[in-house]
Amino acid sequence: MFVGAFLVVVSATAVTGSQVLASRYSNSVHQEKLLGANSRAGNDDKKEERRSAITGPLNFLLLGSDLRAKDPEDGQRSDSIIIVHIPVSLDRAYLLSIPRDLRVKIPAFEPTGFHGVNHEKINGAFQYGGGGTGGVQLLAETLTELLGIHFDGAAIVNFDGFKAAVDILGGVDMCIDQKVTSIHLGYDDKGNYLSPEQGGRPAVYNVGCHHLESWQALDLVRQRKSLANGDYDRQKNQQKFIRAILTKAQQQNLTTNPIALDKFIRAIGSALTVDTNGVALEELMFGLRNVRPSSLVGLTVPSEPQDIGGISYVIALDEAQALYTAMVNDSLDSWAVENPTWVNPI
Repeated sequence: MFVGAFLVVVSATAVTGSQVLASRYSNSVHQEKLLGANSRAGNDDKKEERRSAITGPLNFLLLGSDLRAKDPEDGQRSDSIIIVHIPVSLDRAYLLSIPRDLRVKIPAFEPTGFHGVNHEKINGAFQYGGGGTGGVQLLAETLTELLGIHFDGAAIVNFDGFKAAVDILGGVDMCIDQKVTSIHLGYDDKGNYLSPEQGGRPAVYNVGCHHLESWQALDLVRQRKSLANGDYDRQKNQQKFIRAILTKAQQQNLTTNPIALDKFIRAIGSALTVDTNGVALEELMFGLRNVRPSSLVGLTVPSEPQDIGGISYVIALDEAQALYTAMVNDSLDSWAVENPTWVNPI
């Protein structure tokens, strides 16, 4: 969810020429090898940073994990899976949300002793990989086999990082196109927190444009059961959030104010892990500087929900292969025009 906004926020800054600040950003954000050789663009496992001109097209894997610092024993799942495709022009970004229940083949993963499975929900790849770094590696390999693309970078953020980022920005502004009733957040008669599962009055997000505090934004983009189209509508809300957080960052001059940007990055650095594929962070930031909120396009995998053997899956339609091919060939501009049904207005 938030990770995509972070990537674009830091890339849009005008202070990337400062090696001192760039070094501080690199030290604040935890960097780790999230991609394995099978899914990494160029299959470059070298650890040293490369400083060279950024050229497109580029594909980044962005994950939101539901691991919470206060509840680490509750396991990890990839609460959101988004692929960011940057065309060769490096001036816009396509956000492709992968349905969490998409039925796929998950390859074997030696580090965890996982032998692979032919039919499983893609959300399971993160857990079969052991969560964390291993989970991202297996999920990336699953997506590489499915789509035929390799990744130029990856990032993962947990819920604590999500909340901290929105707090720094003072909340975000989002337009909601259907009433959303929370299954996670509720109140008792005195206004104190009480889960709806325990009889609390659920939080409700009504149609219209609203200013959301961090806890509200987090709650909203997690909801799917009360939405007309379930996870499909949740994907749209997550894409809207990425645009909203980038828009708010620019309104607050975060992209031109080195002090504000420094505060923002340091606040969420402990909850964010990135893999830039060996490219120096400041070079990546500079290379993507022309991506703006208005240039973000949300995409959905052509698919439909199906019940198979009593298990609810999302099954990719025949049209999905054309989408995958367009990502490989960097022709999403044409694909989006020809397939408006699967383009989300964000």
